Amino acid sequence: MKSRQEREAEFHDKAFSEHTRASADKFYLITKKSKTFYQSYIQSRCQNKDILEYGCGPGNFVFELAKAGARVTGIDISPVAIDQAKAKAAEMDIADIQFRVMDAENITLPNNSFDLIFGTSILHHLNIETAYSELARLLRKGGTAIFIEPLGHNPLINLYRRLTPQMRTSDEHPLFISDLDLAKQYFATLEPHYFHLFSLAAVPFRRFKFFPHLLSWMDAMDFKLVRNLPFLSKYAWIVCLILKEPRNIDTDND
Repeated sequence: MKSRQEREAEFHDKAFSEHTRASADKFYLITKKSKTFYQSYIQSRCQNKDILEYGCGPGNFVFELAKAGARVTGIDISPVAIDQAKAKAAEMDIADIQFRVMDAENITLPNNSFDLIFGTSILHHLNIETAYSELARLLRKGGTAIFIEPLGHNPLINLYRRLTPQMRTSDEHPLFISDLDLAKQYFATLEPHYFHLFSLAAVPFRRFKFFPHLLSWMDAMDFKLVRNLPFLSKYAWIVCLILKEPRNIDTDND
C-alpha cells in the first residue's frame, strides 16, 4: 500500500499538472476578505526576513515577497509543483529564492531557521501535532507563523465535501477547534481569525454585477456575528491561524 505521503504527492502532482480542482474556483471568489488579511499580514513582516512557505505549490505569492526583499524558501511534497515554481523563478530572474521537494512533517532544515512561516491549506493535510512541532522548531525567537485553513464544523460544507470526494485526498481533514487548541502546546500565543460564515451564500450570485456589493455586505455581517456570537465562529469556512512565541519543546538552539 502507498504511504500517506505518497498518496499526497501523487494527488497534488496530478492537481498541479492537470488543474483538476478548477471546478472549485467559483467558491474561492468569496475569499477576498480572508486572502487580503492573510497576504497583508505576511507582506507587512517579510522585508529582509528569512521566510518559509510551508506547502508552496507552484509558488505564486512568494515571488512578490522575494521582490519585496524577503529571503524565501518554499517546500512542497509535489515534485511537479516544485518544478513549476523553479521554472517560474528562472523566468522572472529571481535569484534569492529556493524551492525544495520536502515532506512538511519531516523537514531537513536547521532549528530556528525562519522569522516567518506561512502556508495555504496545508496543515489539514498533515498530522497536526507533528506539523506544530516542526513549525515551533523552525521558527526563531520572536518569529511568527500564519496559516489559512478550512474548518470542519459546518454541516453544509461537510455535505459538499462528501458529495465531491474527487476534489480532495482521502487523508486530508479540515481542522476542528480541538486542532487549533493543540497548538497551545507548541506556541505561547494562538490567534484565530474566522472568515466566511454566511458569505458562502453569495456564490450563486457571482456572475451578477451586484456580487461585489453583496459579498462586502455579507463579509461585514460575518464579522459582526463572529464578534458578537463567538460560538458561531467554528462554523466558518476559513480560519487564519496566527502562531507566536514557539516553545521549541525538546529542541536546542543551533
